[in-house]
Amino acid sequence: MSSEKDILTGCVSGKQWAQRELYDKYARLMLGICNRYAQSLEEAEDVMQEGFVKIFLNIREFKGDGAVAAWMRRIMINTAITHYHKMKKYRYHDDLDAVSEVKFEERTWGETDFTKEELYQVIHQMPEGYRLVFNLYAVEGYKHREIAEILQIDENTSKSQYSRARRWLQERLIKIQGERSR
Repeated sequence: MSSEKDILTGCVSGKQWAQRELYDKYARLMLGICNRYAQSLEEAEDVMQEGFVKIFLNIREFKGDGAVAAWMRRIMINTAITHYHKMKKYRYHDDLDAVSEVKFEERTWGETDFTKEELYQVIHQMPEGYRLVFNLYAVEGYKHREIAEILQIDENTSKSQYSRARRWLQERLIKIQGERSR
């Protein structure tokens, strides 16, 4: 296994062995990122492949002042958002304003209340608009202003979607806990 510096130098030179090593080293992590924004694993794989093409074409732009994984992560997120915009017109959309508002008291759960797989599965089942905003805000750490620019929505829509996503998630988690206690 080559050092990361050797791999990056090889990628800049267009060496296939270096591209393979970079891909092998980061594909699993990048697929996880893409899968948070895609509707299926197959779609996430397509987004990831497109993201790696962008990485290999633009590897010269990586300045080395941060972690290569962070730079690649940013490219994957941007690729997933671009893919979302391209596919948006082909997808069925619920009118989110028609979703009934259900009030829940604020609840907190411990780290061991749900498995990582349970949380991932519930988040992945969220309506697409909720999931995108939730991932960008809660997972990636973007601000609502940034999310509004990325998704081409109003900043208040981002805030509203996040609030609704949290309620939606809370409702599902309460249901899971209820099923466990039976």
